[in-house]
Amino acid sequence: MSDRDAPLPSTWIARDLYAGPTQTQPGVLKLDANEGNPPPRKLLKDLATADLSKLREYPDARPLESEIANRLGVDPARVVVTAGADEALDRVFRAYLARGRRVVLPVPAFEMMYRYADVIGGEIHPVPWTDAFPTDDVIDALDDSVSLVVMISPNNPTGRTADASDLERVAEAASNVDSGAAFGAMVILDHAYVEYSDHDLTSLAQRFDNVVTVRTFSKAWGLAGCRVGYAVASPDVATVLRNVGSPFPCAGLSLEAVRAQMRTGDAALEEHVRAIRAGRGRLMETLSRLGIETGPAQGNFVLGEFDTRSDFVFKGLNALGVRVRRFPHRPEISDALRITVPDQQEPLERLLEALETCLAPEALLFDLDGVIADVEESYRLCVLETAGTFGVEVTREELANMVLKGDANNDWVLTHRILAGQGIDVSLEAVTEAYQELYLGTSTSPGLRESEGLLVARDVLSSLADRLPLAIVTGRPREEAEWFLDKEGLTDLFQVGVFMEDGPLKPDPAPVRAAATALGVGRTWMIGDTPDDIRAAARAGAIPIGVVAPGTDPAASAVALRESGAATVLNTIDDLMELLP
Repeated sequence: MSDRDAPLPSTWIARDLYAGPTQTQPGVLKLDANEGNPPPRKLLKDLATADLSKLREYPDARPLESEIANRLGVDPARVVVTAGADEALDRVFRAYLARGRRVVLPVPAFEMMYRYADVIGGEIHPVPWTDAFPTDDVIDALDDSVSLVVMISPNNPTGRTADASDLERVAEAASNVDSGAAFGAMVILDHAYVEYSDHDLTSLAQRFDNVVTVRTFSKAWGLAGCRVGYAVASPDVATVLRNVGSPFPCAGLSLEAVRAQMRTGDAALEEHVRAIRAGRGRLMETLSRLGIETGPAQGNFVLGEFDTRSDFVFKGLNALGVRVRRFPHRPEISDALRITVPDQQEPLERLLEALETCLAPEALLFDLDGVIADVEESYRLCVLETAGTFGVEVTREELANMVLKGDANNDWVLTHRILAGQGIDVSLEAVTEAYQELYLGTSTSPGLRESEGLLVARDVLSSLADRLPLAIVTGRPREEAEWFLDKEGLTDLFQVGVFMEDGPLKPDPAPVRAAATALGVGRTWMIGDTPDDIRAAARAGAIPIGVVAPGTDPAASAVALRESGAATVLNTIDDLMELLP
C-alpha cells in the first residue's frame, strides 16, 4: 500500500491521551508535575507594560536565543527556542528518525519519547537503567539501524544522572554509526532538570556535532505555563531544527516573560535550587526510614518504589489533599510514585506528615456499626419497621442506597427524612421514640439489639490492639455502644470512644479529630463502611479505609466508598493486618 492509500489519521498516532498532571485546587498540595516555584507577581506587572506589538506582531525568538547563548557562552546560531522542551524533542525526532529506524532509550524514561517515536514509525530499543547510567549497554545496542540515542539526565522519572564520561563515550560511539547522517547517530541530551543536578553537561555537549542538548524554562524557572524551551546544537543541526518546526512556536508574551525572568530571577533560582536539594534529602531520608527505596535522585522529585502499597499510598495521599504522580500503564514503574519536592517548609512538612500517616499510623479508629457490629437485624431493621409503623414501606436495598449516598449517620434523622419524603408529617421526637422502642425493647418484648453480633473475631481485634491503640468513633449513643462492647467483651481493647453525645456526627471531622486527640496521636487510619465515615476521616487528616458492610451490594458499596475517597476498600477487617507496616 502506498503512503497515498494509508489510512488517516496515521496509525502511528497513540490512541490513548497523555495522562498529564492535575490542575491546582484550593487546599490541595500539587506535587505531580515537577513544576518549579512560581515567579514573583511583579512579572505580571512587568508584562502589563509590554509593547502591544507583542500581541499584534508575529513573535521574534531571536532576542531570547541571543540571551540564552550569552549565558551559555555559545554562538546564537546554536540555540533554537521551542514551545517547551517537548517541542524541541519532537523536532529532533522528526528530523533524525524515520520509519523502521531505531531509538536507543535507557528506561524507564520520559513518556513522550515513546510517543514521538511512534508517530514517526520508529522502533524503541530499550536499555534497562537501574543504577549507574548503562553506557556499555547503550554502546552495545548501536548498529547501523540506530539513528537516535537518548540520554535523559537527570532522568524523568527516576532522577538518576549520566556524567561527563558517559556522554563522551556515547557520543563518540554514536558518531561511528552509519545512520545516513554525516555525524552518525544523533544523541539527545535531555537536560530539563539539570539546574537541580550535580552534572551539567551542556558545555561538554557542544564539543560533539551529534549531540543536541534540550533544556526548558518549565521546571527550575517556574514558567511551565509559558511553554518555552530550547535546543542547543551545532549550527548545522540547529538550522535543521528550525526548519522542521513552526517558525513561530512561542507566543510573544511568553518570550517576554522568560526574558524578564532571566534578567531578574537568578537569585531566586539559586535559592529555589538550594531549597529543593535540602527538601529532596529530607524526603529521601523519610522514605528510606519508612521502608521505601528511592535511588540517588538529582531532580526536583523523588521516585519511590512502593511495591504492593503504591495504590494505597497514592489514594491515601490523595485523600489528604496531596497529589503525586503514578504510572499504572508502565510495567517497569507501575508500583512507583513520583513525588515533586516542595521548596517551602510548610508544604514539605505537610508532605512528610502525609507519607508518615500512610505508612506509619499511630492508631486505628473504627466505626462501630457495619464494621465491628452486625446491625442488619437491629439498626437497619429498626429503620424499616419504624417507617412501616407510620405507613411507609422501605426495602433493604432502598435503605442501603440511601446510606451509600451519605449524610445518613443518624438513623432517627434518616427515618424522619424518609417519612417526610413520602409526605408523612410527624415529629422527629415521635420517630425517635418509636425507633428506640423497637431497638431497646420493652419489659415484655426483647429489643432488636439482641440480634447484634460481631463482624470480626475478637482475636483479630486483639492482635490489632497489640500493635496500635484502638478507638471507636460512632454515631451511636454512648450507652448503646458501651452495651454492645461489654456484651462482646471488647471494652478493654479500645482505649477511647467517641459517641453521639460528644459532638457533631460524621461526615463532620470533629469526632475523628476528638478520638486522635484523646489518644494523644496525630497519625491515624479510620475504618468505616459508609461515605460519611470516609469523608469525615479525610477531612480530619486520617487515612480513610472502607469496608463492605453486610446487607449491601459489595460492588456498589465499594464504588461508593472509593468515590468518597477511600484509600482502599476491604472485604473484612481481617484484611487490615496485611496493610499495616
